[in-house]
Amino acid sequence: MPMDIRLFRIDSRLLHGQVTTNWAKVTKVNRILVVSDSAAHDRIRRTLLFQAAPPGIRVNVIPIFKMISIYRDPRFDFLQVLILVENPVDAMRLISGGIKVKKVNIGALSFDNDRMMVTDTIAVSKKDVMAFIWMHRLGIALDVRKVSGDSSKDLWKALQDKKLV
Repeated sequence: MPMDIRLFRIDSRLLHGQVTTNWAKVTKVNRILVVSDSAAHDRIRRTLLFQAAPPGIRVNVIPIFKMISIYRDPRFDFLQVLILVENPVDAMRLISGGIKVKKVNIGALSFDNDRMMVTDTIAVSKKDVMAFIWMHRLGIALDVRKVSGDSSKDLWKALQDKKLV
């Protein structure tokens, strides 16, 4: 049986206060896995992510290929994890690599000139939209919530309202 994924979250900020003070506590995880090729290969970012860890919860910063390989490894079955990725394309890469999820939580996706705002905290590029379409077709719920106490909003509906899907 693969590791227990308690929350699979897309957030361009990765590990920050809302994750450490709310989501990690509510989901009762014993490990936070920051899955990012760029962060895994950047010593300064890795150090900052380790420093943001909530007390008593270990953080690992790993590349996508490593997450896919350890997911099925029985040595990690005891883990109850919160997986954090920076963008929808990385989420799609993990899911297509065999990571099983029924719901993806989307926190915030930063705005830039190549992105369109679809909610007050989520900006998407064409690649992001394609990844969300792919997830939706698999039946994966796209849950928008900053913190666990927020009411759930359906990102698919927001994408439809903006006529992006």
